[in-house]
Amino acid sequence: MKNITIIGGGIIGLNCAYYLQKEGYAVTVIERGDITNGCSFGNMGYFSPSHFIPLASPGIIAEGFRYMLRSSSPFYIKPRLSLSLMQWAYHFFQNSNAATVTKHAPHLNNILQLSRHLINDIRDDIGDTFLMEEKGCLMMCREQKALDHEFHLADDAEKFGLKVQRLNKHQVQALEPGIELNVTGAVLFKDDCHINPGKFMGVLKNYLENKGVQFLLNTTVTGFEKNNNKVCAVITDKGKIECDELVVATGSWLPAVAKMMGIKLLLQPGKGYSYTYGHVEKNISYPAILIEGRCAMTPWGQQLRIGGTMEISGINERILPKRMKGIYDSVKNFYPGLQIDLPPTDKIWHGLRPVTPDGLPYIGRAKNIENVVIAGGHAMVGVSLAPGTGKLVSEIINRKNTAIDTSAFRLERF
Repeated sequence: MKNITIIGGGIIGLNCAYYLQKEGYAVTVIERGDITNGCSFGNMGYFSPSHFIPLASPGIIAEGFRYMLRSSSPFYIKPRLSLSLMQWAYHFFQNSNAATVTKHAPHLNNILQLSRHLINDIRDDIGDTFLMEEKGCLMMCREQKALDHEFHLADDAEKFGLKVQRLNKHQVQALEPGIELNVTGAVLFKDDCHINPGKFMGVLKNYLENKGVQFLLNTTVTGFEKNNNKVCAVITDKGKIECDELVVATGSWLPAVAKMMGIKLLLQPGKGYSYTYGHVEKNISYPAILIEGRCAMTPWGQQLRIGGTMEISGINERILPKRMKGIYDSVKNFYPGLQIDLPPTDKIWHGLRPVTPDGLPYIGRAKNIENVVIAGGHAMVGVSLAPGTGKLVSEIINRKNTAIDTSAFRLERF
């Protein structure tokens, strides 16, 4: 039986473990934390086939410069002397055009739809205990210009076979009858669903432990032992772990871990913020993305999470309260009837999303190391892409034909 070592116990790493243990491998997961927090926990919990447009897209650069002048803006790049940041920014700029989006969108759509299908299978297998709801997601617009753009994206979505509903303000209000809205209209993407990501992580980890997956928590990788063109062991602060195959799924720490093996990957951490209200008396019914506000909302019963922002400021734990205030203000602009208070600063959650220069993940074997597979760089759609990524990684390690074409996710594309 082959030993598979996975570095990274976030949602990508656990989904890789899920599919690899089903193939009969002995799986060990190494995680620097304890799998109780991180980007896999405080996100919005969306499985979104609607997100087929990569982050690097036309207009994002100009929008970013405009937002950078506002302290509460949803987008921020901290100026700093960093060669990796400059290289990343150069390629991000190069990919932010219509031709590249046209080329990349079908690949992103393929893995999104694969994941959306697989999460239903996972739910049926591990149990429906993570508050999954299949009611779609609203793209809410306050201005007609934004709504026209979303209607245009809805046309593109239908070409990919997605089910959409174009709504005027009265139709949107009818979906949220108990709360006053301030919108022009919305698009309802009916194929989207949402889960509670923290509950999903907990349930999946328990399932994997019961299936014999070993977890080495609070363990830091310090190096690798190589033999010819293979990694034969992972060196950690708690000892050496031998492996036949290695999967690296370390999120925003991916470049640092890959560098230890001589692999260069362009990636920047994009900090996001969220806050979860424990009890909202009159809560929203539908998850929603507030287009002009660049933020999102997810309800679970009477719980409500609001979140957003993309702060490119390196790996750090600093919180900028004005970012969360910007999210809160946007929510109140769209939902003036929603009775929620400004989140307290000491309760704001933050996490680091791993962002590649083109908005597509890295999924594939390392070029010069025979037994290393990289799975990372999923940006703002880590939950949405996790089951699909896990399935593809399992197929790559088994040297099978993959369920979808993975050429757009190759490691050496920059």
